[in-house]
Amino acid sequence: MLRNGKGIEGLPGGLMTQEAELELEPPQRQRASSPPDLDLDQRLQSSVARATDYLLSLQAPDGYWIGELEADSTLESDYIFFLHVLGEFDPARIAKLATYIRRRQLADGGWNIYAGGPSELNATVKAYVALKLAGDSPDSPHMAGARRRVHELGGLEHTNSYTRFYLALGGALDWKYVPAIPPELMLLPPWFYLSIYSVSSWTRAIVAPLTILYALKPQWPMPANAAIQELFRDPSEHVPAFDWDRRVITWRNLFLALDRLFKLHEALPWKPFRKAAMARSQQWLIDHLERTEGLGAIFPAMINSVFALLAMGYRSDDPLTVREKNHLRCFEIEDDQTIRLQPCVSPVWDTAIVMNSLLEAGLPADHPALVKAAHWLLNCQVVGPGDWQVRNPEGEPGGWAFEFRNDFYPDVDDTAFVLMALRQVAYPDRSRLEHALRSGIRWLLSMQNRDGGWGAFDRDNDHRILTRIPFADHNAMIDPSTEDVTSRVLECLGRFGWSASHPTVQHGLEYLKKEQTSEGAWYGRWGVNYIYGTSGVLRMLEAFGLEENAEARSGSAWLRAVQNSDGGFGETCASYDDPSLKGKGPSTPSQTAWGLIGLLAAGDIDSPSVNRAVQYLLDGQKNGGCWEETMFTGTGFPRVFYLRYHLYRDTFPLYALARYRNLRRGETQAELMRFSPNEFPSQNGDRKRNRRL
Repeated sequence: MLRNGKGIEGLPGGLMTQEAELELEPPQRQRASSPPDLDLDQRLQSSVARATDYLLSLQAPDGYWIGELEADSTLESDYIFFLHVLGEFDPARIAKLATYIRRRQLADGGWNIYAGGPSELNATVKAYVALKLAGDSPDSPHMAGARRRVHELGGLEHTNSYTRFYLALGGALDWKYVPAIPPELMLLPPWFYLSIYSVSSWTRAIVAPLTILYALKPQWPMPANAAIQELFRDPSEHVPAFDWDRRVITWRNLFLALDRLFKLHEALPWKPFRKAAMARSQQWLIDHLERTEGLGAIFPAMINSVFALLAMGYRSDDPLTVREKNHLRCFEIEDDQTIRLQPCVSPVWDTAIVMNSLLEAGLPADHPALVKAAHWLLNCQVVGPGDWQVRNPEGEPGGWAFEFRNDFYPDVDDTAFVLMALRQVAYPDRSRLEHALRSGIRWLLSMQNRDGGWGAFDRDNDHRILTRIPFADHNAMIDPSTEDVTSRVLECLGRFGWSASHPTVQHGLEYLKKEQTSEGAWYGRWGVNYIYGTSGVLRMLEAFGLEENAEARSGSAWLRAVQNSDGGFGETCASYDDPSLKGKGPSTPSQTAWGLIGLLAAGDIDSPSVNRAVQYLLDGQKNGGCWEETMFTGTGFPRVFYLRYHLYRDTFPLYALARYRNLRRGETQAELMRFSPNEFPSQNGDRKRNRRL
């Protein structure tokens, strides 16, 4: 195998498409076969070596790794409408997008939001609308099936807020059925309970442009042949408002009353604060389009920002509009027959995970691929201001974002993973490396929440009342502490030499102890689901030498209890809806790796559970060194939006098998960098000053 980053047998480095992966093992993706006389150690060594070579072949020339980030068909559906609004309805591109959407249709006529999941109303409505725009006849069998499924799921009248917003923009729905998002919200001070800084960063980025659109109410009517009245289950085309609680005094009813109030205000001929509010909204948008590759660097916010620019009077060929459209073009993956869209890109995240896996696999700390990757990551460190400073004004920049560039929103989870990777690399400029690591740790420390945990992008973003907003359809209005992010930060501190007795660590451990379920598991906010969360906590406890404590024992016992009969681990996205499905689902390479990593971290090396998980991963590896996985094991918004990270199926199994091999040998990874906690000032005084926020 090649180790020069130019790929296997001439394949280019960088993003691997599904089609390119299939070419690795023509004509079929068969399991690798090993001679029966090879013992376990030899099989492990062969597997680790092949997986290492495979990942090295995917490194981009600049030093990073990036895998495809796959989501559901709503992205392609929204993109067709987006191109309609722009007047860029190129028939060839639309045909490819439509082909991809048709291929994702289920047998019952609908579309789902994760592999193996049931039909979902909003995804089905959006697909139907997009295919009509693409020219599909409503009388064709696949459209008739989709229409029937929409009716079975409740009809157009039961779509969510964001679907209604796009339908209103397309003239298919009256604006009175859209929840009020007045620009006056942008005038609320940051400390106010309902300000945009009280909601999560992704909500902020999605909603801020919508305030402009709600005020201006532009319409880009769909052509007559794309009308969608037939999607109403009620022939009167009545769109019901959100249901009120039977109890009079509830948070839901309060927010519904506010919606009514905002709409009454909208009907007034004179709105005293509208001019100032629009100026604030527009300036916020323009400011946040800088130092980033699209607003929030996420698909829905980026589309909304272009819609807002057009509504504000920017032409489609204005340099600013063109720049933002080009950022979206970067999310496209095109092949001979289809175009599919990614919701964002994940180079920093992927690179950090690959580096940690390669280092565990035994790649030398001064290997050129690792040094090049470290150099690229150091150049990606966010050293400028961002939204996180609104609730953390004393914090100094030093984090890393998920994407190539997203300076307003560095990510706690990414930063912790990056720091753990960089500390193990023999980077030649040691002074630069140490400075980056120290500033990264300082930033992480400043982001700790009141409850001891960490969220993803903001500090103390935990106003849970906001989750009661009836039209908060993405189910992620806030960014509170989560078990998976908290365990990652604590693991990072442990790897840098901090002890479990340090007050910062103690506070975090107390949070995690409170969050452990009665079965012994921990919730996974950003990965599916309890297997991901439990594995992360166990790995963290090992970093502090706590693998024998009661929480670790119950966590590893839960993992053994949910292991599948084939030796693997799996958990369906439906576990977010149905708690009885915790840890249940078809086995996947990434989730099996998480389960195995958790068991190994808890000191379990020789049990039947570990042996069966190892065997599952060894047997599932392909001849090219990779694994195959079709299930979605990443989480965007629980119960609403899920992801398939195409590199998860390769990076985590490599780490798990290498870790198992190393523990059998009694080997540990060289630690090139450890910092004393005494080098970092206590955050206690700063935390007290900001409790009022």
